[in-house]
Amino acid sequence: MNIDGKLISQKRKDALKMKIDELKEQGKRIPKLTVILVGEDQASQTYVRNKDKACAYVGMLSDIIRLDEQTSQEELVRIIQSLNQDDKVDGILVQLPLPSHIDEDCILNTIDPCKDVDGFHPSNVAKLVLGEKGLVPCTPKGMMVLLDEIHYDLTGKEVVVVGRSNIVGKPVALLCLHKHATVTIAHSRTKNLPDLCKRADVLIAAIGKPRFFNKDYIKQGAVVLDVGINRDENHKLCGDVDYEDVKDIVSYITPVPGGVGPMTIAMLMENTYQAYLQREELKNGV
Repeated sequence: MNIDGKLISQKRKDALKMKIDELKEQGKRIPKLTVILVGEDQASQTYVRNKDKACAYVGMLSDIIRLDEQTSQEELVRIIQSLNQDDKVDGILVQLPLPSHIDEDCILNTIDPCKDVDGFHPSNVAKLVLGEKGLVPCTPKGMMVLLDEIHYDLTGKEVVVVGRSNIVGKPVALLCLHKHATVTIAHSRTKNLPDLCKRADVLIAAIGKPRFFNKDYIKQGAVVLDVGINRDENHKLCGDVDYEDVKDIVSYITPVPGGVGPMTIAMLMENTYQAYLQREELKNGV
């Protein structure tokens, strides 16, 4: 059975829209997200447009700062520091990837952790490791919402995460661990990968290889979350999982497109709202 990320993300955005409508009715300040885009990368331009549209839909304020590809690291740091000090800005997102002359780690570390709606700042990563409340990376957070929506209890389940990126693999492994799953992280050097994956009650595929995982990797009745967004040889959008090959043996699967992808932007909206609430509480001494 498909897990409909489009439908679930819409439901979450509608719920958030109601909360922001309430703020407007009460005459309160509205949450604001600022996105910084450096250069002309086409995929990044699309992502940023979609974020802007989502902000407009839920009723949040949104600002896009577009910078030239040649913008220096020092200039970018100055802009972020200025946004850190701006009381009207609740969320700061620097669209990745950045041009090669800019150090991504330096830039992500410059963002105020309280405004780090991507959840990439070391302070938020540490909170995730410790199980403390913080801003969680959007795609992993969205995957946990998808599991909640199908009422899937991870307690005691075996989860295999294939992919160890800081953006998806590691954070989603930690989130599953916090839900009392037994978690294995696999990667390009893992031996006997099909056998390992076949043990999984939940398989999370995040390696960026089109239709890599077929039924040789998946056990009967497993739940499969496919994070991959690839183009096949016919330029058709597809995931890391061979959907047609496995759809009849899984209990649940996220399709591509329309599965995990739509959740990422919905969670970004929720993170911005969470950052707003935390900052308002601090301001009011709660």
